[in-house]
Amino acid sequence: MITFCLRTEHDLPRVLAGLTAFSRVLARIIRKVDAIMTTTTKKVLPRHGFKNGEFVVYPTHGVGRIVAIEEQEVAGFKLELFVIAFDKDKMTLRVPTAKVTSVGMRKLAEPETVAKSLETVSGRPRIKRTMWSRRAQEYEAKINSGDLIQIAEVVRDLHRSESQPEQSYSERQLYEAALDRFVREIAAVNSSSEPEALKLVELQLGKAGKRAKAAEIEPEIDGEVDEEQEEAA
Repeated sequence: MITFCLRTEHDLPRVLAGLTAFSRVLARIIRKVDAIMTTTTKKVLPRHGFKNGEFVVYPTHGVGRIVAIEEQEVAGFKLELFVIAFDKDKMTLRVPTAKVTSVGMRKLAEPETVAKSLETVSGRPRIKRTMWSRRAQEYEAKINSGDLIQIAEVVRDLHRSESQPEQSYSERQLYEAALDRFVREIAAVNSSSEPEALKLVELQLGKAGKRAKAAEIEPEIDGEVDEEQEEAA
């Protein structure tokens, strides 16, 4: 409890000044407490169906985790942001909550979609006989689409068994990028480690190779033959 003692009437201005200064300090304290409470609330309340601590898929980066929901002021406007951490890449991304739909951010795939994607990688490869540069662009677009089935198609089409010719450098780069995205999401959905998810994928790829060898069939070729096919090498 704070008390002020008036000895003479001349002390009144000094006491009033003290009360004014105290009220200002108290107001600042109240604003800080309010800001802390607001930030805490925003970190736990869902935004656009997403919540703090949840795994999400950002198309061009793959699986990440929402570690906070922050509010920043930009050019006088308050902007609410999802803070997404990609631990394996040692990267943090801030995405405006109002733009999650337009950028394609989504929740992890449902178990049914994961099962369908695993069936996809065990299927027969579909190779287009077009320029490698064109096919490479299509593969990259599929990888960055964020769609688990399309990523599975890239893994399926670029996979090479031991009995098949080795991949070119550029094919290998795209294959590893697709495989990494694919494995990370399967691990997150199944709450397993990435090595365990990789074994599951390799098992499905092995099934595809065994079926192809037993049937003595070649990958399905789409489109016309292009003389610039050798660019892949």
